[in-house]
Amino acid sequence: MTPKRAGWIAGAAAAALVAAGGITYAVAGDDGAGRVPTADSADAGFARDMSVHHQQAVEMSYIARDRTEDEEVRRLAYDIAQTQANQRGMMIGWLDLWGLPKVSSDPPMSWMGMGDMPSAGEGSLMPGMATDAEMEKLATLDGRRAEVFYLQLMTDHHKGGVHMAQGCADRCTVGVEKRLAQGMVESQESEIRLMADLLAERGAKPRT
Repeated sequence: MTPKRAGWIAGAAAAALVAAGGITYAVAGDDGAGRVPTADSADAGFARDMSVHHQQAVEMSYIARDRTEDEEVRRLAYDIAQTQANQRGMMIGWLDLWGLPKVSSDPPMSWMGMGDMPSAGEGSLMPGMATDAEMEKLATLDGRRAEVFYLQLMTDHHKGGVHMAQGCADRCTVGVEKRLAQGMVESQESEIRLMADLLAERGAKPRT
């Protein structure tokens, strides 16, 4: 791996966490008025939905890391898993702090006005998420085939995540959550570009 490529991976993985620097339990009053978001707010909806979205990315990345010996893909998968697990912990912690439920009876993405969107298949609850069948397929592949399929799945996953994070950056009211969402947009767009390069090196392209 070239120093430039290694720095790109490390920088992308860290960007969203840096953007959320200074997160403390004062986050509930981050809007300056001590107000706590409501259960049907964009702040709560994003925290709930992105926690689910992130959990699949973590699972997918650990599967991929075990299915290849390629150091670049293993490093990327590990960085994505660590970054998104950390962010998921933040968002679940905010819901606890706000005294709000971690699940909702509303369909996913309702906070973005997309609660009636069609599903891509079982397990794909939100934009970009892989289906159960795709996750099972990834676990059966090895080497180059596993690398390509993971990079394609994660590219789709990141595109959906960027769409959701931009929705929070535009709609959320808690400042630190808006900053985290903007950091997600920037870091995942960087990783999408990196994954396009990694796919091209393997004679493949993103699926969409």
